[in-house]
Amino acid sequence: MKLRFEKNIVEFCPENEEEKDSLETLWRQLIDCVKDTKKLVPIGEYVPEKNNVARFTVES
Repeated sequence: MKLRFEKNIVEFCPENEEEKDSLETLWRQLIDCVKDTKKLVPIGEYVPEKNNVARFTVES
């Protein structure tokens, strides 16, 4: 998945069907037309040399 940055905007660009499906799942978890939109909040640290995984939690 590619990420594009423009100031404080981040674009997620899936590169295959699996990533497209995962992004759609994430989108549906974050967006709720009836209630408030949720936030994606980073947890822990992202240090590629230690662990090549960035973790986030979904908060209201």
